Amino acid sequence: MTSTTSATAATPKAPAPSSDLVLSGVSKQFGAYHAVRDLDLTVPEGAFFALLGPSGCGKTTTLRMVAGLEEPTTGTVSLGEQDITRLRPYKRPVNTVFQNYALFPHLDIFENVAFGLRRRGVKDVKQQVGEMLDLVELGAFGKRKPNQLSGGQQQRVALARALINRPQVLLLDEPLGALDLKLRRQMQIELKRIQTEVGITFVHVTHDQEEAMTMADTIAVMNAGVIEQRGTPAELYDLPATTFVANFLGQSNLVRAAIIGKAHEQLVVDVHGSKVTVPTPRCRVTEGEVWMGIRPEKVFLAPAGAEQNGNALRGATVTDVSYVGVSTQYLARMPWGQELTVFEQNTGARDTLRVGDPVDLHWQPAHTFVLDAAQDALAGVEDIADDA
Repeated sequence: MTSTTSATAATPKAPAPSSDLVLSGVSKQFGAYHAVRDLDLTVPEGAFFALLGPSGCGKTTTLRMVAGLEEPTTGTVSLGEQDITRLRPYKRPVNTVFQNYALFPHLDIFENVAFGLRRRGVKDVKQQVGEMLDLVELGAFGKRKPNQLSGGQQQRVALARALINRPQVLLLDEPLGALDLKLRRQMQIELKRIQTEVGITFVHVTHDQEEAMTMADTIAVMNAGVIEQRGTPAELYDLPATTFVANFLGQSNLVRAAIIGKAHEQLVVDVHGSKVTVPTPRCRVTEGEVWMGIRPEKVFLAPAGAEQNGNALRGATVTDVSYVGVSTQYLARMPWGQELTVFEQNTGARDTLRVGDPVDLHWQPAHTFVLDAAQDALAGVEDIADDA
């Protein structure tokens, strides 16, 4: 009897079923136009996930297919073990927060938040509404009308109204787009705090790279209906897989080059007659013509002829100096005519360089990345300009 009891007690519990959001082979066509192409995507349960890309890339269409507002042309959408591809929106354990808030102007804030509970027939809503208003730090605003709140406060009300229904997934469609820059940055921090507290899966659609990097655990960069790269903000920024990601997520200097050899786990790259080294794991291709990439803040400008460790491109001339507060942005024209961008923090450690100064560019090999030269070096650049 005792041994049976002990054996039973020692039996491990079966793991709880996953509630990951999974899109398998999802495509969406509008006539001849392919908005989303054969998309495979898994959003882990409890993650803060961002779909990042320019206007028209398919990210909002993807979100609408998860919400049930669009039906996939092909493929399936599932949440845990449940296939929700054909479910009506109101039958899905999913809620959406839109950019325009969509609050009821005739109801006070308390009743806006309570709306979903009352619709489901819940009679005693006071405690749940109070907890939600406290979560979004609007506990004292329950009796006010939406037009008596700021844009950021209204967005918090919309968030509380969605969260009170306890969805498995909360979809956020450009939720901060209507806010000014300072308020948007405050709300980025607040959204991350709230997601951490409630532990619900957030899927956030945005074209704003800073917004995605500030809040998301994982980002999928989308372009022309497909995902170019997925990873943590640091992974995508530090080691982009394509020229589009390199340009869309921050800025990159991409220089035409050629791989000419290998030495001690590093590839030797010829850049217009200068030789630089790149760790092999940081190279998407390992032979032939390539784009050598380096982020502007990783480059150090030194007076011409100065000796530094690491990689160097010599013979440049400063052509532009822009003071932007926390840093100074330089443009340096290389001997082959290309202008490269360099960001230097304004620490006061040295005097600002001037237009016309001869300089060399120095950086560490571990900060270099190499991409396939068959890709467009301007991919992502024009999209940013158009989106602005």
